[in-house]
Amino acid sequence: MNRVVHPIEQESYRRLRARLDTSHFPPLTRAVVERVVHSAADLEYASDLVMDEGDLVAAHAALHAGAPVVTDVEMVAAGITRRETVCRLGDAKSGAGLTRSAHAVRLAYEEVGPGALWVIGCAPTALEELLALDVSPALVVGLPVGFVGAAESKAALRESGLPAVSNVSEKGGSAVAAAALNALLYHPVPPASEEIL
Repeated sequence: MNRVVHPIEQESYRRLRARLDTSHFPPLTRAVVERVVHSAADLEYASDLVMDEGDLVAAHAALHAGAPVVTDVEMVAAGITRRETVCRLGDAKSGAGLTRSAHAVRLAYEEVGPGALWVIGCAPTALEELLALDVSPALVVGLPVGFVGAAESKAALRESGLPAVSNVSEKGGSAVAAAALNALLYHPVPPASEEIL
């Protein structure tokens, strides 16, 4: 089923592209950059985001093949449309040096196992815990926001070598993390003969 794009969204993208040239990005990178910029009305994300097209191609295939999607908080889950997500924050407890967000990551991993797409938009401690586990993700969208630990956790994600979407600055948040995942959800699946291997 094709997604129907509202005229306001169409006009918003027209204006975005009039102010920001994204034509040099590969297809999935362009989709992620544009949707994140659109979600925040912040053109600086075009130079702040870090991702690899090959990782996005593999993640796109995994997502459309039914890989689980895990979020750190319900706000991220609420922003991801057209797909069920796993968020275990409601079941998590803090204590013994572990935040609720970090515990939720542990609980979610016990539920979904390897190969999931992880979308972290709020808690740097969730991203830190994810990096401490051997989750073998299809992709980590690591875009937590904040002045304490956000930039550092995203730097650690990039250093980990895991397939990821991150950004260099302290900014981020639930809306932009959900937008990055939605970009992959909305991007069409190529016919089998056109898939990039």
